[in-house]
Amino acid sequence: MKMLDPKTADVLRQAVGAAQSGDAARARQLAEGALEAGGDRTALNAFLGMLLARSNDLAGAVRHLQAAHAERPADTTIACNLIAVLIDKGDLGDALVIATVDLARSDPTLRIARYRGFVAQSLERFDEAVEAYEQVVAREPDDFESWNNLGNARSATGDLDGSVAALEKAMALNPLAPPTRLNLAVALRSVGRAEEAETLLRKTAEEFPNDARALHELYVQYKKEGRQDEAMAALEGALARDPVNANLQLKFGVECGLVNRIEEAEQAFRKVLEIDPAVVDAYLGLTVQYEHSNREDEFAPLIALAEANGIDDGALAFMRAFEYRRAKRFEDALESLALVPSGVELERTTHLRGQILDRLGRIDEAFAAFSETNRLHQQSATDPLQRSAELRAQVRGDLELMTPAWAASWPAIETVRDHPDPVFLLGFPRSGTTLLDTILMGHPDTAVLEEQPPLNLTDKRIGGTSAIPGLDAAAVADARRFYFEEIAKVAPTPLAPGRMLVDKSPLFLTKAVLIQRLFPNARFILALRHPCDVLLSCFMSNFRLNNAMSNFLRLEDAADFYDLAFSHWERARELFGLNVHTIVYERLIEDVGAEVRPLFDFLGLEWRDEVLDHQATAKKRGLITTASYAQVVEPIYKRAAGRWEGYRAHLEPILPVLRPWVEKFGYSL
Repeated sequence: MKMLDPKTADVLRQAVGAAQSGDAARARQLAEGALEAGGDRTALNAFLGMLLARSNDLAGAVRHLQAAHAERPADTTIACNLIAVLIDKGDLGDALVIATVDLARSDPTLRIARYRGFVAQSLERFDEAVEAYEQVVAREPDDFESWNNLGNARSATGDLDGSVAALEKAMALNPLAPPTRLNLAVALRSVGRAEEAETLLRKTAEEFPNDARALHELYVQYKKEGRQDEAMAALEGALARDPVNANLQLKFGVECGLVNRIEEAEQAFRKVLEIDPAVVDAYLGLTVQYEHSNREDEFAPLIALAEANGIDDGALAFMRAFEYRRAKRFEDALESLALVPSGVELERTTHLRGQILDRLGRIDEAFAAFSETNRLHQQSATDPLQRSAELRAQVRGDLELMTPAWAASWPAIETVRDHPDPVFLLGFPRSGTTLLDTILMGHPDTAVLEEQPPLNLTDKRIGGTSAIPGLDAAAVADARRFYFEEIAKVAPTPLAPGRMLVDKSPLFLTKAVLIQRLFPNARFILALRHPCDVLLSCFMSNFRLNNAMSNFLRLEDAADFYDLAFSHWERARELFGLNVHTIVYERLIEDVGAEVRPLFDFLGLEWRDEVLDHQATAKKRGLITTASYAQVVEPIYKRAAGRWEGYRAHLEPILPVLRPWVEKFGYSL
């Protein structure tokens, strides 16, 4: 006030008094009148700017504060007020123009520098943010918030070690700030200090039991490290702390879908929509769940709900494409897919386009779509091509072991008869095993497990194929006990006495040696199909990318894997004389009864005509976890037999690898 002319000073005293008493209109009237009368423009505009900002007239506030700033650009108080209003208004670019480097350096309060750092970081101009925050911490080294912000900004510039150093300083200054701990954990992980990150996150989760964020970060870390069980536990823990967090519920839905916890997945997606009905990914998640559980009648109500909640046209087009495909309106489905933007479920959209083009007979376009789907999958952070190569190397190594001398070296043992030996249904993926297991499920005296982990867990427990010769009677008994304990965990109902256990998984082809050692009286059902149709179907399927299914992202890898898997199987048959009944897919689809009646004789099961109604059985079983989920609820069709011939030009490079197997199994090229 001392710097102002007496008239302006007097008006401002009155205006301030009016504002303090709650009469903003009177305060504004006084200041605007003084401004029109030629009073001090800087002081009056600065006052009016703050007054209008408090009244939420941000545009008017900016107008007056900009006028004051133009009159007195070095005044940091006016500049700070203007920057704050511009930030509130969302004009970050204009705010950064005001918060110049020179003004920040001249401000002893460091307010300009802090604002500059915040705005630059918000605009992703991270180098400028780093410069601003470094200025702050150089003059106020105990400002933990600026150290924290500096750490995040440095990380964004690629200075990962500098990020860790800044965040460690922030945490040392304030060890009780959870956000700083989380930022530090992420930074530690980025520089390869994952164990330290995990320890910090676990400690934070324990010390802040109501905060879900540390557990969420643990989930992220475990996912990156492939520790799926721990990731799921961390996510469930986070959700228990914050059940109305739509992001956590969405991730939980996705994770449940990946492990076939179908009811929980659906509940989670529904919960997301209760919390926020505009979350697009929840609708997409439900669409996928309905598709995989053959609940096409629920597409229309879901689409109607999405429309009512204003979901964008691209997501709606994705949902409608699935509805049209199930209704066999293939042209409509293709037109709908053309409206789906690339940011919506790109892999699924591309794969669905391939399926529809295949049904329309547009072979080259379909193959291109499937190839693109697989190319997209190859880019997964889990490195599927490397994992598939490691699995093939493992099978190749097993084959080198499997000599007559190796088999003769096994000690003779008497197997404990704790349970009847199971029946194992196997065959390369896409050979008709899902149709077969559905037929077997239709018999009341069977318990069929579809691609469950007990045998693979048992294999891991004993140490793999190379460890089999070292198994004595006690080790075999322990492995059997473990297997049946794991079976009990996943069997839909307890195994009743006399009920036949059928353990189905196509790639048990490479586990026949283990099965023979643990279950010497086991019977095998081998599903065969033309090798070219099998590999084409595998290449065209949208598998979840475990180590085995990753082999189908490239045709050459698929052919190599087929050759190795059947070489392993045939070697096991030569060495141990396995008890096998073969079902040929092409004969099965011609006459189901004629092909499967001898199978029931082989298994010692009384024939029942109801087993032939595989559609009814499939609909009762709910979720089908294989790539055949849609086909087994349809009448048996023959269009897939010989389909490879239309794609022959694309399969030519792998035919030399497949030819010996084509001939061995009685097929032709």
